[in-house]
Amino acid sequence: MSDKDQVTNLLIAWQGGDQAALEQLSAYVYQELHRLAGRAMRAEAPGHTLQTTALVHEAFVRLIDADVDYRGRQHFFALAARMMRRILVDHARAKQRAKRDSGGPLLTLGAAEVGTHDSAVDPVAVIELDDALTKLGGIDPRLANVVELVYFGGLSYDEAAVALDTSKTAVFDDLKFARAWLRQAMS
Repeated sequence: MSDKDQVTNLLIAWQGGDQAALEQLSAYVYQELHRLAGRAMRAEAPGHTLQTTALVHEAFVRLIDADVDYRGRQHFFALAARMMRRILVDHARAKQRAKRDSGGPLLTLGAAEVGTHDSAVDPVAVIELDDALTKLGGIDPRLANVVELVYFGGLSYDEAAVALDTSKTAVFDDLKFARAWLRQAMS
């Protein structure tokens, strides 16, 4: 049985009340959550006060506490991407409250793409990106989901295609359109 099948089986067992399955599930998903969190954190400013491991733990706790019927491994990791986005935005909002008018540089969509920032990112800009992404979700939820899965969740185009039950080409096209829309909305 593959690890992917094992994760799905453990999710089902855990949701059926098997607490031992939760312990086994933790071992299977921790490394993948850490990879996703690492990718999400690379899109953040250097010196970010939230560490990758803390992001993993917070996301995992929220996923376990959530009253969600996980449909399988891809669904679980898609929701993990959404949780990580929420945690990072909540962290930015808290930082903004603590440091009004920071005067830091604005976040461009290019800077939100993994590993492409040259300087510190102002938490206000992270919040602006989140607001724009939320607006996009109101217009076309699939476009917002694609952005969330790839940029916040670190899923590959193939993984995002499986999570959204679509093709890799559709994911590529959706990202191209979503980036253009977000650039326009944030300009």
